[in-house]
Amino acid sequence: MPSSRRITVPEFSSMKVEGHRISMLTAYDYTMAQLVDSSGIEGILVGDSMSMVVQGHETTLPVTLDEIIYHAEMVGRAVEHALVIVDMPFPSYHLGNHKAIENAGRILKQTRCQAVKLEGGTDQAETIAALVAAGIPVMAHCGLRPQNVHQLGGYRVQRNREQLIADATAAEQAGAFAMVLECIPNEVARVITEKVSIPTIGIGAGPHCDGQVLVLNDLLGITSGYIPKFVKAYADLKSDISRAVTQYRDEVREGQFPEKSDGYQ
Repeated sequence: MPSSRRITVPEFSSMKVEGHRISMLTAYDYTMAQLVDSSGIEGILVGDSMSMVVQGHETTLPVTLDEIIYHAEMVGRAVEHALVIVDMPFPSYHLGNHKAIENAGRILKQTRCQAVKLEGGTDQAETIAALVAAGIPVMAHCGLRPQNVHQLGGYRVQRNREQLIADATAAEQAGAFAMVLECIPNEVARVITEKVSIPTIGIGAGPHCDGQVLVLNDLLGITSGYIPKFVKAYADLKSDISRAVTQYRDEVREGQFPEKSDGYQ
């Protein structure tokens, strides 16, 4: 059962040393965040994946800072237990350190969330360090970087072992309290997890990471379109929702709903 207070950044980071495997999911609104949080999960990510999952775009690039903050505020109000991390959308942290601090500061000031996440390793080490120096906790994101999809030529497994290790090491040294490892070979994820002292949170990075994160809609089986290999659906809510809506439609058409008992006397 969840505790009566929020998990702090230092507590989250110390879970690696304690041997506590970390579970994380995304959430984008009050209702789903409340349901996820009540399960006792350790981390909730307000991901820029909302661009695809909620808004219907083909990539994560279109979502704006204002939109992220709008959704993060809902999630932050709902959560009582988990650490809540918010993605910094493209290009909110690419415009210089002062602008990155301003944008990340808005996220913390206007929501009840506790940390931000940004994509990058060696190339973003200076930005991570600047945010941390300003008192803003940062979760790094190495491996596949969805915001770089055009540069990468698609969503592909990242296999440059030396670069992946260098990115993870740079992010840790810059002050990140944890890092996401996305779509990298299992063995490279194992090496990175053993090498760094902060938690690694895998998504398509195999079983050796300190924790795992999935997009909530994928876990619930309500995703439309392509489903990555690493996704495990724990429910089939798409079928359940379709069945319920169809039954409602039929009952309305046939005059079976509402009945007298469904109204006021």
